[in-house]
Amino acid sequence: QVQLVESGGGLVQAGGSLRLSCVASGSTFTFNAMEWFRQAPGKQRELVAGLTNGETPRYADSVKGRFTISRDNAKNTVYLQMHNLKPEDTAVYFCNTVGIAPGTYEAYDYWGQGTQVTVSS
Repeated sequence: QVQLVESGGGLVQAGGSLRLSCVASGSTFTFNAMEWFRQAPGKQRELVAGLTNGETPRYADSVKGRFTISRDNAKNTVYLQMHNLKPEDTAVYFCNTVGIAPGTYEAYDYWGQGTQVTVSS
């Protein structure tokens, strides 16, 4: 069974940094596209950053220049390095992957349980 497990969240002061990790397990293949979403209280879940193998990373305008997404396919891990954090970055951050499984051509859409990031002013 596929699992995505996030870690690295916490409480940080404005201007600080955190690095989130998302480890994928249980898959027989490497996920092509990995993304980070976040959801603040009372708000809709929003895409923060995405990285597809062989493509340029994608970022929400609100995090460009501050966040960097990267991945280590050998470790089945995707990272989100966050710098210059702001109180408005406070949210639960989720890891997600969607796509079509090679061979079976079955669609998949997996989510992690989320990790809380709180930025104090």
